[in-house]
Amino acid sequence: MHIGLPEILLIVFVALLLFGAKRIPELARAFGRASHEYKKAKEAIANEGKDLMAEAEKAAGASPEAPAGKTGSDGPVV
Repeated sequence: MHIGLPEILLIVFVALLLFGAKRIPELARAFGRASHEYKKAKEAIANEGKDLMAEAEKAAGASPEAPAGKTGSDGPVV
């Protein structure tokens, strides 16, 4: 489904009627601030995940990955 120019103009016209010309810039600023806060929070969560992964890899590097007595893919060594 494609939104063409007539549909966009109708949406803008209805927004002007509902909110008025003075209120639309305020709404746009509020939307911009909310978008910025969302992006900032998303980046913070991603960074926290990367830090947790780094800590897990560091902890895994300190302990052996494979249990003693089992090596290779040909089964258990007895």
